[in-house]
Amino acid sequence: MNGAEREALRQQMLLRSLLGDEPQSVLSSWMRDGPRFDRGHAAYRANAGALAERALAAAYPTLQQLVGEASFAALARDHWRQRPPRDGDVAQWGGELADFVADAESLADEPCLADVARLEWVVHKAQGAADAAPLQGLARLGSEDPDRITLRLVPGTATLVSDHPVATIWHAHRSDAPDRFDAVREAYVAGGAEAVVVARQGWRVTVRKVGEGEWRYTEALLAGASLAQALALALAASGAAFDFQTWLVDAVRQQRIEAVEVPER
Repeated sequence: MNGAEREALRQQMLLRSLLGDEPQSVLSSWMRDGPRFDRGHAAYRANAGALAERALAAAYPTLQQLVGEASFAALARDHWRQRPPRDGDVAQWGGELADFVADAESLADEPCLADVARLEWVVHKAQGAADAAPLQGLARLGSEDPDRITLRLVPGTATLVSDHPVATIWHAHRSDAPDRFDAVREAYVAGGAEAVVVARQGWRVTVRKVGEGEWRYTEALLAGASLAQALALALAASGAAFDFQTWLVDAVRQQRIEAVEVPER
């Protein structure tokens, strides 16, 4: 084995060791200063674990509260080892945690946790989304055919549907009211399932439980459907329960629309 091949192998072993897949003692024997390497290696692995906890706790505070700090710390370290960051921006790491939670046997008796994690990641991405531009083209709603109009929603807007009351759970964990979990219990009694729309409103991210009509309408707009197509889907799902005028007034007031556009054909 030449020098280049040996160095490449050493780097591969270092990476596997830092991720917990290579015994430290094996790699230490390859280093010129074994004891010094052992101390640095142990410190790095400890710091990597702490970094994983901090990064995921910032993105998943509700999940951390639900499982407890100790269990969340173990989950974060395990996730780091099995699905480490692919680039240097740790704030963008963690999007696969929901699937990781769904596959975890130790959390199988809490099926809502994976969807809570999915909601929190959507919220996390919305918090880092670009600022919305001032609303443009609103007058086109009165002058153009709805078949030709599209509504561009603000960056970070996303939808989620769950068999569990994830929006209610999310809001309950952001309240100090003594009865804050009553709504969660009531939601489960009512059936549990919730459709959610997440959006930026200025510097704040909003999480709204919506009816099926608005959920399908928002999904259609995000997919680039025309206003007429989105409205047809909303009305098919909910009938007269979806009121476009009420939605529009709220969306403009809450800065959820960035532009009314007429795409070129």
